[in-house]
Amino acid sequence: MPSDLPADLKDVWVYLSASPLLHLTLTLVAYQAGMWIYTRGKLNPLLNPVLFAVVVLVAILLATGTSYETFFEGAQFVHFLLGPATVSLAIPLYRQFHRVRESGMAIAVSLLSGAATAAISAMAIAWALGAARTTVISIGPKSVTAPVAMGISDNLGGLPSLTAVMVIATGILGAALGPLVLDAVRVKDWASRGFAMGTGAHGIGTARALQVNEIAGAFSGLAMGLNALATAILLPLLWALFF
Repeated sequence: MPSDLPADLKDVWVYLSASPLLHLTLTLVAYQAGMWIYTRGKLNPLLNPVLFAVVVLVAILLATGTSYETFFEGAQFVHFLLGPATVSLAIPLYRQFHRVRESGMAIAVSLLSGAATAAISAMAIAWALGAARTTVISIGPKSVTAPVAMGISDNLGGLPSLTAVMVIATGILGAALGPLVLDAVRVKDWASRGFAMGTGAHGIGTARALQVNEIAGAFSGLAMGLNALATAILLPLLWALFF
């Protein structure tokens, strides 16, 4: 709680901070503000609304001395919706299923190479910079959606909390810079762009792909799910072989 508030305002803050509704409202307002800026900026990937919301919420929590546990009591309602939101990705995928069948081999090769590259490159860089083994394995599943990534990290002896931070950072950076990189290397096909975004930037990248094109969103959702499965199988093997 801020220490420089007048006594009456402190009482109001104590009352509000005890209500889960406050932190749920702050989360929704911060994201909507980010979306407004994002829309006004003509969907510039550098104005990612998730990044904006994270920065604003962290600043509020630090300024008010609010713990993450207290904040999550309200934000857990948004967290609950991640499940239905992920399942709903099956709708655009179903609409593009004929393209998925036609691209089976390309999808398999892209998935395996993308999953291996994402994990090995991250761990190799951390190891080369002198990171501890616990840190190295915590960074490995950074390109996988958070619940799966944290489970992989925990099972291999990593730090799930560090993994969660890396997953969020990877998603935000991937959503912001991914389209620019794909433009630079002249990847024009929407299916290819979407699959790359889903493999490298999981759910946040998929949200970005869905905003741009339905085909890209469908393939990004497919890549996000398959990459979670592939990484859960491959990462323990890669860890045992190389680290």
